[in-house]
Amino acid sequence: MTSMSEERDDPAVFEAPVDRTHRAHGIVPVLVLAAALVGTAFVLSQAAPENEPIYILFFLAVLAAVGIFALFAGAIGILRFAGRPGRDDFARALLAEAENGMIVVGGEGSVLFANSAYLDLTGAEHPRDVRTVERVFASDPDVAEAIYRLAQAAREQRRLQEEFRVAKGPRGEPAWFRIRVRPLTGGSARGASVWSLEDVTRDRERQENIFQELQHAIDFLDHAPAGFFSAEPDGAITYMNATLAGWLDHDLAAIGAGTLRLEDIFSGDGASLLSTLSGTPGAVSTDVLDVDLRTRAGQTLPVRILHKVVYSADGVAGASRTLVLDRSRGEGVADPLRAAEVRFARFFNNTPIAIAAVDREGRVVRANAAFARLFGEKLKAGDGRSVLTSLEDRDRENLARALEAANNRNEVRPFDAALEGEGGRSVRFYVSAVEDADIDGEAAILYALDTSEQRALELQFAQSQKMQAIGQLAGGVAHDFNNVLTAIIGYSDLLLASHRPTDPSFQDIMQIKQNANRAAGLVRQLLAFSRRQTLRPQVLALGDVLEDLRMLLGRLLGEQVKLDVVHGRDLWSVKADLNQFEQVVVNLVVNARDAMPDGGAVTLRTRNVPAAEVASFNEPMLPAQEWILIEVQDTGSGIPAQIRDQIFEPFFSTKEVGKGTGLGLSTVYGIVKQTGGFIFVESEMGQGTTFRIFLPRHIVEEEAAPKPKAAEPARAADMTGQGTVLLVEDEDAVRSFAARALESRGYTVLAANSGAEALRVMAENDSAVDLVVSDVVMPEMDGPTLLKELRSKQPELKIIFVSGYAEDAFKKNLGDEERFVFLPKPFTLKQLIQAVKETMDS
Repeated sequence: MTSMSEERDDPAVFEAPVDRTHRAHGIVPVLVLAAALVGTAFVLSQAAPENEPIYILFFLAVLAAVGIFALFAGAIGILRFAGRPGRDDFARALLAEAENGMIVVGGEGSVLFANSAYLDLTGAEHPRDVRTVERVFASDPDVAEAIYRLAQAAREQRRLQEEFRVAKGPRGEPAWFRIRVRPLTGGSARGASVWSLEDVTRDRERQENIFQELQHAIDFLDHAPAGFFSAEPDGAITYMNATLAGWLDHDLAAIGAGTLRLEDIFSGDGASLLSTLSGTPGAVSTDVLDVDLRTRAGQTLPVRILHKVVYSADGVAGASRTLVLDRSRGEGVADPLRAAEVRFARFFNNTPIAIAAVDREGRVVRANAAFARLFGEKLKAGDGRSVLTSLEDRDRENLARALEAANNRNEVRPFDAALEGEGGRSVRFYVSAVEDADIDGEAAILYALDTSEQRALELQFAQSQKMQAIGQLAGGVAHDFNNVLTAIIGYSDLLLASHRPTDPSFQDIMQIKQNANRAAGLVRQLLAFSRRQTLRPQVLALGDVLEDLRMLLGRLLGEQVKLDVVHGRDLWSVKADLNQFEQVVVNLVVNARDAMPDGGAVTLRTRNVPAAEVASFNEPMLPAQEWILIEVQDTGSGIPAQIRDQIFEPFFSTKEVGKGTGLGLSTVYGIVKQTGGFIFVESEMGQGTTFRIFLPRHIVEEEAAPKPKAAEPARAADMTGQGTVLLVEDEDAVRSFAARALESRGYTVLAANSGAEALRVMAENDSAVDLVVSDVVMPEMDGPTLLKELRSKQPELKIIFVSGYAEDAFKKNLGDEERFVFLPKPFTLKQLIQAVKETMDS
């Protein structure tokens, strides 16, 4: 056997068919060197004897210098001597014997190296026949583009790989080639490129065979007599065979892109049955379910599915594999038992009532789709799929007792329970016993109705009824107080008219009137809550209104609280009372300031809310229409949940005694409601509070511009007058004050304490009455009824209504053609005289 050292010493062992990386320099340098030496010897022989030592020394010095230079040049690599370095032999042998064809091409296109495999792959019979890759495939137009890209990469000294098929390979048959090119850098090889040529025909044929087998398998699965689909844990369907796609009328090309989901093909809540299944870590779970699928046209298809899921070691569900069997009635399916089974499965899964069979500990044995939708996530995250884990602590004992009673065959009354952590969601349970309790471990049947919406509506209705009752009480109290305050203010005006400012009692009377006016302000707030105040609505641009209020709000908040106003773009118009709306904003901002004693920020936001966006606020009482939203947000202490439903009630306040009347938010509530809007509050302790006001959008209609009136010369107001006034008022003090005030100004006053008496007075005076001043709310006959009776006899009779309620509270009981003047209580002497004077002169 030849030793490794012997192989290294034999250069023929590693010789490649073409290796031009080392070029011989020939005999010319040797001949030149010999001629130079002979010439030098001849010159020395002809030299004079006395000069011969000098020439010999000079010649020896030159030879010494050349020798020393050669030694240094050889040491640093400038000169190379004959022979090949042994360290290159292994690399050359590796390239020469490589299975892939290798060729090294210089920058000028010359072949520097080519191994045997390259000659075989390119069909070269002799090393002198070797050609570059470009020339080998130059005659094949089908691969011209790929070869051009490779050549361009070689010229640009970059790497590239191409794979293509040729019609005729080295063996005369079609073949696939993979060609790589890379630059060869460093030393004298700069600009050269290494080409690798590999025959991958067998790999391609193997891939094509595998692909054909896969296509056959897919074809078999696609046209199987049963449906099949696969879905990810999030519900996205990644595969569906052609059979199931045909049943459901879905396009196979659109499946797999994530656009088709379980809820798109399952009817009702059927998808919940699959998405809420759970298994033990590392297990493979297969569930058999009878459900209804839904076609793209909306028709139902009863099926039985075999749903298989593999769970990882940490219990996470993987992709599902589901077999679908058609359970619809067809040819040869006349078994009444099967038909009954299908009908029961469809009823069981399509009923809106959540039904589940549970064992003695409340663990679910089987459930329908509605139950999976209602409890699925809780059961999936719970311990052992027990229904008890999905309820609040206070209700678990009730369900446990109900299950125990069902096990003992006792009657169980329905009961309500709250779901844990569901934000107020509740259910009503009906529990019944199972006759054969030992079958599959079933001990009881649970029926559950989702009562969340019903409970929410009940609470909202109860709150609305309470607010309405409080409003009626507040309105009644306000009406009675207005009568008292009208008398106090009126008699104060009479006393002031007969006293000079220098009189000692003048200031006492002024104090009485000022405190009566202050009480009247509190009564107006009560009327605002009861929505019985008088509004003067006008079209408002809320952005301009808030900008006008910015300076006032800044002063109210002080230096410690930052105010930020964010306006929505292209804000719609609203129709509201300007003064009342400003009062709403001021009250909310002041409350926000009081909730931030150590400073903070208040943000006012406005924006449009289209009808399609209303549902996103999750407020069932808010109709789906166009609204303008005003938000008042603070960073204060927040409102506790237990008092959140009471904050809009009159006289309810969390402030210290003497620091608030408790009418601020109740006034806001009443103004918003009377304007046709809604107000909601959202608060979190320690995070702040947000009040959201929704006002209806007002469509501004083009109205004819009123004609300008001719300017009248200024003149002193004359409050005296003539004529007969019928004064109808059931409150004696108010009627007495009003009669004295009118008589003092020259009017003839006929008084009546009820509507019936007013008709009698009118009949006695033979239609001599010029004006009627009447209260609205009176016993026996109210003001609107009196007006209708008077109009029947005197159609042109003028009338002034006075009331502590709003004008809108009784205007709806009159026809649109009725014309009258309204004077709200409490009123002063001057206001009464001015209203009568203007009505008489109109």
